[in-house]
Amino acid sequence: MAAMRLTLQNRVTTLMIISSVIFISAFAVIQVNNRVEALNQRNVYQARLSSIIVKNNLEATIRQASAEEMSKYLDSGLKELSETDIVKEAFIFSPDGKIVAGTEGHSVTDVASYKDMARLVELEKISKEGRWFVFDIDKAEQSIIIYLALKLKPDGPINYIVKLTYALGDIKDALFDVYKPIAITILIVILANILLGYLLSKSVIGPIKVLNDVTKIIAGGDLSIRTRIRTNDELEELGSTFNHMTEELVKMKEKAENANPLTKLPGNIVIREEVENRIKEDKKFTVIYTDLDNFKAFNDKYGISKGDEAIKLCSDVFKEAIKSKGNADDFIGHEGGDDFILLTTPDKAKDVADFITTAFDKGVRGLYNKEDLAEGYIVAHARDNTIKKFAIMTISMAGVTNEQRKITSYPEVMDIAAGIKKKAKALEKSVFVIDKRSS
Repeated sequence: MAAMRLTLQNRVTTLMIISSVIFISAFAVIQVNNRVEALNQRNVYQARLSSIIVKNNLEATIRQASAEEMSKYLDSGLKELSETDIVKEAFIFSPDGKIVAGTEGHSVTDVASYKDMARLVELEKISKEGRWFVFDIDKAEQSIIIYLALKLKPDGPINYIVKLTYALGDIKDALFDVYKPIAITILIVILANILLGYLLSKSVIGPIKVLNDVTKIIAGGDLSIRTRIRTNDELEELGSTFNHMTEELVKMKEKAENANPLTKLPGNIVIREEVENRIKEDKKFTVIYTDLDNFKAFNDKYGISKGDEAIKLCSDVFKEAIKSKGNADDFIGHEGGDDFILLTTPDKAKDVADFITTAFDKGVRGLYNKEDLAEGYIVAHARDNTIKKFAIMTISMAGVTNEQRKITSYPEVMDIAAGIKKKAKALEKSVFVIDKRSS
């Protein structure tokens, strides 16, 4: 079963939800921790304050009570203390560690724990320095434990030790205190996500969908469609680039439709556009119009297949000439048959033409059989249907340039080239003749 495909909008929404959950969780944890810490500080303060009250009350009790009634009065004092809900539990120890009273059930045989005894010893030591309590914070039990020294006389020995247990800040209490700001934060994040999602959909996802839809239409063969993205950012620039690409595709399609099927080179329409563009841009250029000499006779004798090889040879030689001697933006066109057009700059024209004549004269010999090469000619029918001798094919090239005179149109170029070509073909060898007239 194919995996479910997530759209860009789905992925953006998922990322927004995940980031929001992380943000809200972190915010809630920080708020709860801060609230718990505040509760802890408040409870520690309250515990110390209440401990002073407890100490004063219990000391007043033991000073007034007789020894026989002491346990009764201490239990009564702790019972009243427990009813206030100020402390979680309380115990009173004798100096030797026996429990004499408590808020929970106990026996006179009960004794303090090892930890409690350690605190009793510590309290005995610090009481000599005028200090009257020690305390612990048990985070595991969420409790504050305070040990108080009770004395019948202020400067006398410790008569009893009180152990008071208070509650630290509770997570539930903290959650109750911060649920409102957390709820408000969640609401704000949800609203912000809705707004951000709308803006992303309109400014990012929407234009991408438009580009995707237009791409599908173009892939279907309709090159007339264009995008209309107005975001004043890179997406708008991408849309403009996309439109430019489509326009170039239109041009490429026109060139492909006009290209010669044998050589794949642009045909008459594109040739004319290239020449007229250079004229319009007032660029200096040289048009080299070429024609193969004795091509018809060769084609008649060796057949169409060999004739096509001669045409391809000419195309390959032209391409290699541009690559080796020409410019990167030089142009080659194929009018049809054995007629080619090469468009270059005046400074490159002679080097390109010399390369062509040399390469063509060398390559064309591979198209003839040994006997004809040895004779230096072939026997074939002439245009008047007579039998004649035709020399090995050569290439005649006529050059037309605007370097020394102004040329205003493509037909003018062709008219000049036709006259120069006649002169070139009259020389009966591979040759390049350029028109050097200034008017």
